[in-house]
Amino acid sequence: MSDTILIERAGAVTTLRLNDPATMNAMTPQMAHDLHDALKDAVAAGARAIILAGSERAFSTGANLKAAMPKDITGFDVGETLENDYNPLMRTIRDLPVPLISAVRGAAAGVGASLALVCDVIVAGKSAYFLEAFARIGLVPDGGATWLLTRAVGRVRAMEMMLLAEKIPAPQAHDWGLITRLAEDDAVEDTAQALAEKLADGPARAHALIRQAAWAAVDADFDTALQTERHLQKQAGETLDFAEGLAAFHEKRAPRFNG
Repeated sequence: MSDTILIERAGAVTTLRLNDPATMNAMTPQMAHDLHDALKDAVAAGARAIILAGSERAFSTGANLKAAMPKDITGFDVGETLENDYNPLMRTIRDLPVPLISAVRGAAAGVGASLALVCDVIVAGKSAYFLEAFARIGLVPDGGATWLLTRAVGRVRAMEMMLLAEKIPAPQAHDWGLITRLAEDDAVEDTAQALAEKLADGPARAHALIRQAAWAAVDADFDTALQTERHLQKQAGETLDFAEGLAAFHEKRAPRFNG
């Protein structure tokens, strides 16, 4: 793994930090593969919550076009890197068994915005911004952006973001429901850490099943969502965390989840 993904562990919380200051954390196919592996390694190592962070200047400015594009683009399939590099990463994020929090400072643009917005909890600094810059260079939003945006803010606002390719400041993104937490710039990572620690202390299996149910529900009809909840609730009810939670409820004390 390259040093463009830094791994920081604090108890049951792992922070994965995009680290390419020269490009403001612009993504390359290798970085996508490294992040994919780092996410799986973090779960295997026992992380119960993961933070995805960048730097003070930028979460990520999107794809590194200099690294990804040949000088002669005649016949070049721009979508191939999505199929081979970025789409597997986004599917891995969708299927994670632990909560994922993004800590966004500065720019979150292009596929960098997709990485920030695919997370379960999105903490952004007040001077951060989100940018779907693809139309500026004649491309289509990717990294799941068309799906993520239309479901988060609706078709009309998503269209504005994608067609006009204008910056959406974090306060506006918060008003639109695009992000979940707005923080002072110097408090973004502390806020993300506090949330991650709270999640890491929670019922791990239930968190995994909640993520699974929520992702399944987005495109499901109501009856299918009800059936999914019924199936997953059976699994949750068989865990030691549920037994502990129920005992704590009856004993009127805080639960002590062990995962």
